[in-house]
Formats: sequence, structure tokens, C-alpha cells
Amino acid sequence: MAGAVSTGSLRVRVHRRLFHGRRSCAVVHDPDGNQEDGISVEPRINDRIRVPEVRLVGPNGEQVGIVRIEDALRLAQEADLDLVEVAPSARPPVAKLMDYGKFKYESALKAREARRNQSHVLIKEQKLRPKIDTHDYETKKRNVERFLAEGDKVKVTIMFRGREQSRPELGFRLLQRLAGDVADLGFVESSPKQDGRNMIMVLGPHKKKADAKADKEAERARRAAEREADAQAEREQRAASRAAAAAAKSAAEQTDA
Repeated sequence: MAGAVSTGSLRVRVHRRLFHGRRSCAVVHDPDGNQEDGISVEPRINDRIRVPEVRLVGPNGEQVGIVRIEDALRLAQEADLDLVEVAPSARPPVAKLMDYGKFKYESALKAREARRNQSHVLIKEQKLRPKIDTHDYETKKRNVERFLAEGDKVKVTIMFRGREQSRPELGFRLLQRLAGDVADLGFVESSPKQDGRNMIMVLGPHKKKADAKADKEAERARRAAEREADAQAEREQRAASRAAAAAAKSAAEQTDA
């Protein structure tokens, strides 16, 4: 359903439609033909640009100047390019000569690559008892070190039971000890705090998630290169052994002859 409303110098055309039970509107046109709305993000191109003149930018970023829309469209057609409105709110609007299909494709690739490289910091958790034995402590500490090295935060929880609740200093000292042992990889982001029967501390990594991921991939590539070099050396050694054996066999045959 559509309707038109005149308000001063603006002519507002409102489109209403049902979309998952909601209404979406509106498209606003001004007397120059410019369009403002929150629905479409696609720029206007070629003959959809309905303004008398534009500030034209060439395909390599050069400033052509203010030209009539007819001349801009003619230049686009002669260059086998599209005329794309890149700044509709400017006066006059700014339009650029470009291959719009190629531009959209490259923009989609960049957006996909950005999403792929986007890093998400996770919060891992390790739970300890105040009277944890040495072996278990070392295991928990290695886990915390691995999490921090991978760029993740670690929530360390000390669980008190029974009479242990009357000795919170045991948990506090244990958390301080752990923070000191992993200081090379992380820092105390949230100091130890009592939370009911538990005491909680949060450790943050010194290294960003993206950097940790890059280091991990570099280490994986280095190991792969080392394995390939070892395999190549082994192949060369086997080839040399076969060549030596063949030479020895040939020499023995010549001696017998």
C-alpha cells in the first residue's frame, strides 16, 4: 500500500508492507530527485541518478569537476563503465566512473575475508581446590598457559567446601601463585573476588587472538617445512645409496669380465 504526502518543499512517498508482522517504510524524495531512506543501501547507478548535475570522479580517482548528468552518462558509456553515485548527500552529488559489477564482487570478497579473519576472544575456565596437590596444579597451570598462548581469557575458580570456607586466604594465595607462574603469558584482568563458596580471578592474555593465531599458523608452517626438508634429505640419501650400489655392482661386473 502506498501513499504520498507533501510537506513543504519535500515530497514524501511512503510504502507500507508487511514483513514478518511488521511495517517497513519509507522512501523520501526531494525536489532534485535525491533519495533518502533506511531500507536500501544500494547506490544509484547510471540512469537511476536523477539529478541535473554531479561532481564527477574518474575511474582512477581523478577529479573531473561538476558536469551535467547527460555528459556524465555519455562519458560512462564511452568508457564502457558505470556511473555510480557515491555521495548522494553532497551538493551536487558525487558520482564516480567504475565497473560496478567488479566493485561489488571485490567488496563481497573483502567482507568475507574480514569475517574470516575476525577474532573472537573466548573465556576458558579452570577450577581448582584450595588444597590441590602438586601434580594437579601443574596440569591446571599448563592448561591456563595454553589458553593464554592462544589469546583467550581464563576464568580461574577456587571451589571451597565445608570448613575450607573459613580459610579464604588459601584460595587467595593459590590464585596469586598461579598469576605469578603465568605472568609471561597473561595478566590479572580481574582480581580475586569471593563469590559465594567460590573465589574467582580472570586472567587476560598479553597476546591478541589474531596475533596468537598468526603465530600458531607460522609455527605449523615451519614444522611442515622442516618435515618436508627431512623427507627430501632422506630421499636424496636413498638415491645416493642406490647410485653407490649400482656403481659398485658395475665395477664388480667389469672386474669379473
